[in-house]
Amino acid sequence: MRLLIAFLLLACAAPWAAPALAQDEEAAMLLVAHPAFRDLDYRQTVLLAAPGPNGGHVGVILNRPTRRSLSSLFPEHEPSKKVLEPVHYGGPFSRGALVALVKTDAAPGAGTVQVMKNLYMAFRVNTIDQVIESRPNDARYYVGYVGWRPGELKAEIDRGIWSVLSADLEVVFRKDTEGLWEEMLQQTRRIRASVDPRAPVDSSGARLRGDDVRQAATRVGAFSNVIFDPR
Repeated sequence: MRLLIAFLLLACAAPWAAPALAQDEEAAMLLVAHPAFRDLDYRQTVLLAAPGPNGGHVGVILNRPTRRSLSSLFPEHEPSKKVLEPVHYGGPFSRGALVALVKTDAAPGAGTVQVMKNLYMAFRVNTIDQVIESRPNDARYYVGYVGWRPGELKAEIDRGIWSVLSADLEVVFRKDTEGLWEEMLQQTRRIRASVDPRAPVDSSGARLRGDDVRQAATRVGAFSNVIFDPR
């Protein structure tokens, strides 16, 4: 019996892709939410985001671990019991689908996107199943993900909703994510101060108008779930 059979219908909305699509290794980024961004899904979050096909972006929330193990979600799937870490909440898109970040030097299978060197994001059920069976603890597993249409992430960054840091594997797979948002926020403040110490900033270290936050909060959760063309 294959993993996620019961989730197949729900997962059809996820971005099943053609074979892995290589991205610029430097294109992946960490997104640090502005303190004034109060959307429940994104409040005090750190996201990993990378370009996806068709000009959009895909990503997951890094600091929302759940209390559920993979084996508790799929008790009849014996290989799931080998996964040591809890499942993480990846984002509000396709909450019924499982997504995996896999540490590997080659694409683990179909339906994957290369996020950066030695890191792939897997969306396809069969590929995730193979990862769990062959290398269960070389990946982190998420319920749901985050997606942006072409130009939407850039618009959010330009408004100051997210501060951007370079993606780092150690941060992506940090076991204890408590305090990660605060740490990354302080890092963005230090970078801003070193780049232009005279630049006016608010108490968070970023410039963002209140109207921008309110308008963005109504849009972020409403982005299309369809990031890739189904194949």
